[in-house]
Amino acid sequence: MTASVTALILSFDEEVHIGRCLDRIAPLADRVIVIDSFSTDRTVEIAKVKGAEVHQHAFTNQAAQLQWALDSIAIDSDWIIRVDCDEYLEPGLIERLKTKLPALPADVTALDLKLKVLFRGQFIRWGGYYRTWLTRLWRPGAARMEQRWMDERLLITRGRAERVTGGDLVDASLKDIGWWVAKHNNYATRQMIDFVAREHGLVGAGDGDITASARRGRGMRDRYARAPLYLRAVLYFLQRYFLRLGFLDGRLGFVWHFMQGFWYFVLIDAKIDEARTWIAANSLDRFPAYLAERYGIADSGIAWNRVRIQLPSGS
Repeated sequence: MTASVTALILSFDEEVHIGRCLDRIAPLADRVIVIDSFSTDRTVEIAKVKGAEVHQHAFTNQAAQLQWALDSIAIDSDWIIRVDCDEYLEPGLIERLKTKLPALPADVTALDLKLKVLFRGQFIRWGGYYRTWLTRLWRPGAARMEQRWMDERLLITRGRAERVTGGDLVDASLKDIGWWVAKHNNYATRQMIDFVAREHGLVGAGDGDITASARRGRGMRDRYARAPLYLRAVLYFLQRYFLRLGFLDGRLGFVWHFMQGFWYFVLIDAKIDEARTWIAANSLDRFPAYLAERYGIADSGIAWNRVRIQLPSGS
């Protein structure tokens, strides 16, 4: 027995990663769908040469882009897997999935994979980071994307999730530190939008439920969100680097933990701080103008009218 798998991959200017991504997922996926945000490099060309099915759609955020794909593209495989361009599955995990997927009972509708981060080629083992599980496989029709600007999770609408061991989902960017900084600056903006939207009750919870693994991580993030700005970033870094032994990751580990576990969170807080000050002086209803002027986000996808709504499924 075999189980058919469709891979969903979001892309924008990923010519350095897309070939590796498609080659690594090929042994598992019967169909590969790339949803591209109008790349300006060779991403689309490479994807087509590798045999991927390419669709192009304007990007708002990852959650909206993925849900657009689920709503707009007919998928009739047994399973769907989401993989980012700079990610791949270890061979052991692929073999485990080939064996496990056909044997799963019908009430198992989603699967969690363990995340392994490689920073400039080094495995980030310490600091609590190698304890992250992400829901990346699901049965068609059994889940929807949680509509958040950042840290979106899969909402399971029926059944339950299980963890899969035997290998990891690897995050291994091949781009340089300047790109990494620019990416996280963009992420910090999205974190700020998500925080402000939830602080003012503008986004509902949505249908379905995140998995137990995601719920534990979300609980920790919610407690973090209630702590004072800036102080929380300091305390988080100290916990991660010293109490959770992040210093054992060595020289490159220090760069990773400091930049991703301190600089990034201070940057998020600075953007939240600025946004709160602007809203207090100008009103929440005018916040879309702030996003357009400061960050070039002409359509935030949120009606800032103090009612609880859902982010749209697409732009």
